[in-house]
Amino acid sequence: MPEWGKLATFVPNKNLPIYNWFYYKEGFSRDLVLNIIKKFEMKGPVLDPFCGSGTTLLVCKELGIDCYGIEILPIAAFAARAKLKDYDVEKLKKLSNALKHEKFKKPDTRWIPKYIKKFFNPHTFDDIIFFKNIVEKMDEDVKDFFLIALINSTLKASYIYKNGSVLKVVKKPVPPFRKFFFRQIKKMIKDLEKIKFKHCRIFLEEGDARCMKLENNSINAVITSPPYLNKIEYTNIYKVEGFLFLGSEKKHGIRSYIGLDTKPKENPFPDVDLPPIAVAYFSDMKKVLSEISRVCKKNAKIAIVVGNGCFPDRVVESDFLISRIAEDMGFKIKKIYCLNKRWCTTERVRKIGIMRESLLIFEK
Repeated sequence: MPEWGKLATFVPNKNLPIYNWFYYKEGFSRDLVLNIIKKFEMKGPVLDPFCGSGTTLLVCKELGIDCYGIEILPIAAFAARAKLKDYDVEKLKKLSNALKHEKFKKPDTRWIPKYIKKFFNPHTFDDIIFFKNIVEKMDEDVKDFFLIALINSTLKASYIYKNGSVLKVVKKPVPPFRKFFFRQIKKMIKDLEKIKFKHCRIFLEEGDARCMKLENNSINAVITSPPYLNKIEYTNIYKVEGFLFLGSEKKHGIRSYIGLDTKPKENPFPDVDLPPIAVAYFSDMKKVLSEISRVCKKNAKIAIVVGNGCFPDRVVESDFLISRIAEDMGFKIKKIYCLNKRWCTTERVRKIGIMRESLLIFEK
């Protein structure tokens, strides 16, 4: 299904109101979720155990489908919550106007380490912390709205360059922070006026997909994308916004493992020669699939977007191996669609093999 390939990234969301409030590189697009729901006639409740910044849940809110989301990365869980909330637009407008008239007072930034400050112009940084201190005192029903606007504006006005799993300082002209911040707020308020959501129940928690707090046989469909078996360290590239705005720098093992415990307890494939990091990954994926099986009703439909792993000496076919785990658990493998193909290379020179990005369709 190559025509869906470009939808397996967050890029198509960049121009969509509310979906684009927080750029989550590891996510997939609204249209991919819509296509999956329509093509496979999925009914609610829908579960996304790796909900990222909330794309699956937002689509469900557009369609009026009850949904559950679980996310282990604090900054992503926050972004999802901020985008999914119902806001009083008139209250937001009044608070925005009041915020504009706040008289600047130089904030205390001594508590912030140098490795965070290096990503900002000092004057810009003072503005950011000044508004942060005000936003944190706001009522709970509006705080997340202004905080996500602040996070978005902070990143745009920073010297942060996200290169894979590495954060680099790239000095460049940045927009005047105050002006940009209020432009962002105005745009977000317009977004809320553009989209009309339908009534549905939404449950979102910051938690571990391997031990979900859901009842047995309570879910009709799953749409998700677990972390790929690769070398991207999700926690590192979000550490600046996590530290500044959430007070978190949690070192979750999200890069190569699914949850917090990075000690594999069993090898799901003793007959397959796998790198140790892949053994741990599939051990955790087995636990996730076991939980999905537990919470899903009979005949529930499961859609999982997954990418193969690239190693110096081989390509690990995650799509086939995850399907094999699912089949051993009793899932029916309905289809494996190839969305994208790309070369696995070592040192950007030697080609190791072709990696697939696939959409797996199971049924319980």
